[in-house]
Amino acid sequence: MKKVTDIYKVDEDKLAHSFQDACSDKEFYDYAYGLNVKEDILMRYTSSLQDAFLENKNCKNCKGLDCCLNKVIGYCYNAVNDKGMINFSYDACDYMKKKLKDESYKENLDLYEMPKEIKDASFKNIYKDDKARVPIIKYFKEFMDHYNDEEKPKGVYLNGSFGSGKTYLIACLFNEMAKRGVKSVLVYYPEFLVSLKSSFSDDFEEKREYVKRIPLLLLDDIGAENTSNWSRDEVLGPILQYRMENHLPTFFTSNLTIDELEEALSTTSSGVDKVKARRIIERVKQLTESFDLISKNRRN
Repeated sequence: MKKVTDIYKVDEDKLAHSFQDACSDKEFYDYAYGLNVKEDILMRYTSSLQDAFLENKNCKNCKGLDCCLNKVIGYCYNAVNDKGMINFSYDACDYMKKKLKDESYKENLDLYEMPKEIKDASFKNIYKDDKARVPIIKYFKEFMDHYNDEEKPKGVYLNGSFGSGKTYLIACLFNEMAKRGVKSVLVYYPEFLVSLKSSFSDDFEEKREYVKRIPLLLLDDIGAENTSNWSRDEVLGPILQYRMENHLPTFFTSNLTIDELEEALSTTSSGVDKVKARRIIERVKQLTESFDLISKNRRN
């Protein structure tokens, strides 16, 4: 039976042989010994050092994130001397650092049941062949110019055909405002109501208060929900009342005109209540300028 010391000696010989083979590459040799770590330590990490060497070599010739050859795009596997030992870590490259800095504004946008890609919406990417968008974009420019005025500009009630780009347009505005440090939340309204209903004993009040007080709010696809007395009078009414009283810009998208929305809000399983629906609509009108976007379906 081999002694433990003999086995250890064999392993040491294998490590030394592997390290010597790697050092036949002068660039790797310079990289490894450039860490100023004892040779017996270097030998223990030959494979990891080779990975770090290769990734650093990739970075020297890299032209951008689209060309990244490393295992984790935008990050480099590095080896550093840590008190005579070797510490390995993945560190963001300059291209990734710039990207992260450029996209830090996205922290100012919250989404409720909305696709994450909406945070990438940009005016530079919108369709330029639709004249129906011109007055909306013009208003959004005025909104950005006057947002810091003592009296903030109104939000927008944007109704129109399915797939015409209503949500995307407002997301473009919110993204631009986020770059200026203004926080916003984009809410897919039908699912938001479902979420609130399921959180009565949990964080219902917290969710509703957050949406009430956020500087910019989009209620997306309003009118598509199943209207109930609760959703109209306990959720929507208080949110709009608070935002109207505090001059907080509020945006809506819908496939319904405002008149059609009033009709939808007046009818619940409990019957028809035109007075309460009218109160909601009056708040909507106080909060918004109304625009139509009748266009072809851009989702196809």
